[in-house]
Amino acid sequence: MYITITPQKLGGNYSQSSADFVGYLEKENQGLEQEEMEHFFNQYGDKISAEEVVKGIDGNGAKLKKTEPKFYSITVSPSKYELNRLENSSEDLKRYTRELMKDYVASFNREINGRPINIDDIKYYAKIEHQRTFKGTDWQIKENQPYATKILQLKTEIRNIEEGRAEGNSKHLQQKIDRLEKEAPQQQDGKRIVQGMPKAGNQSHIHIIVSRKDASNTFSLSPGSKHKASEVEMHGKTIKRGFDRDHFFERAEKTFDNTFGYQRNFAETYKARKDFVKNPKIYFASLMKLPTNEKTIAFKLMKESSVPMLPSIPVSQAQLAMKVFNKLRRGVEVAIKSSSIGI
Repeated sequence: MYITITPQKLGGNYSQSSADFVGYLEKENQGLEQEEMEHFFNQYGDKISAEEVVKGIDGNGAKLKKTEPKFYSITVSPSKYELNRLENSSEDLKRYTRELMKDYVASFNREINGRPINIDDIKYYAKIEHQRTFKGTDWQIKENQPYATKILQLKTEIRNIEEGRAEGNSKHLQQKIDRLEKEAPQQQDGKRIVQGMPKAGNQSHIHIIVSRKDASNTFSLSPGSKHKASEVEMHGKTIKRGFDRDHFFERAEKTFDNTFGYQRNFAETYKARKDFVKNPKIYFASLMKLPTNEKTIAFKLMKESSVPMLPSIPVSQAQLAMKVFNKLRRGVEVAIKSSSIGI
C-alpha cells in the first residue's frame, strides 16, 4: 500500500482551480459508454459529475492566499497482492475509501467548536482508476535509459541517411536497434519498457481530492509537512494540533486488513519501510526474527517492489547487512518517499 498526499502547485503559486486536475482524472472515461465509466463519489454519494466536483472544491477556499494550497491530492495505490484480495475492485475500493477518509479525519489533532472533527467536517471527492502508464521517474525507465539513448541516436543516424544528410548502411543500424531492444533489462510482454506504455496487470488505484478548508469553509485543515502533529500553548492550555501522518498511514493499512481480511507481511508495513530508512538496525533485527516462511515472503516482496537484491541472500544479520544493505536502502528510500507526504 503506497499513499501520497500532495498539494497541486504550478510554479510559485498553488492551483487556483481544480478543473485541470479533475479533467485529468476523467481521461479513462473517454470513449466509454455511460455504464462503463468510473464516476466521482464521496462519503455518501455516487455518480458525482466532474462539474460538481470542480464547483465543490473551488467554492470552498475562502480567505486562502495564492501561496496556500486550496486542495490536496491523495493517491492510494494498493499492491497487486492487496488487489488480489478484492472481489470487485471498483466497489471494494469505494468502500475502502470511505473508511480511509475516517482515518484521515482521525489523524488531525484538531477540534471544531469544541469537539473533535469528524467525517462530515471535510469536503472530498474520489475516483477509482484502473490503468497506469510508465513514467520517466519509474525505476524500469531509468534502468532502460542507456539503451533508449543509444536507440534514439541510431534512429537519428538512419533518418539522416534516408534524407541524404549522411552516408551509411541503414539496414545495419536497424539490426543494432533490434538487438538493443531485446537487450534492454526491463521488458514487458517481450517489449522494452518505455514511457507511456500501459503497465500490465491489475493497476486499480484511488485518487482523492480533499479541500484545504473544512466543509463549512471556515477552518483550515492541512495535512502538509509544515503542519505536523504538535503541541502548542493557547489561552494557558496545552493543546494538540496538526496532522499525524504516521497515524494515518498505519491506520490505512489496518483498515484495509480489517475490511478485507488481508494478512499483511512485515515487509509490506509502513513501519517496516520507515524503519529501514530511519532505523536500519531495528529493521534488520525485526527481519531476522521473522519465521522462515514469513522471511521468505518478505524477501520476495522486497524484490518485486524494485528493491535490487542478490539471487541468494545470506541468513545471518551481519552478512545480510554487509552485502545488501546499501542496495536495499537506495531502493526502499524510493518506496518510503512514495508512502510519505510529498510536500
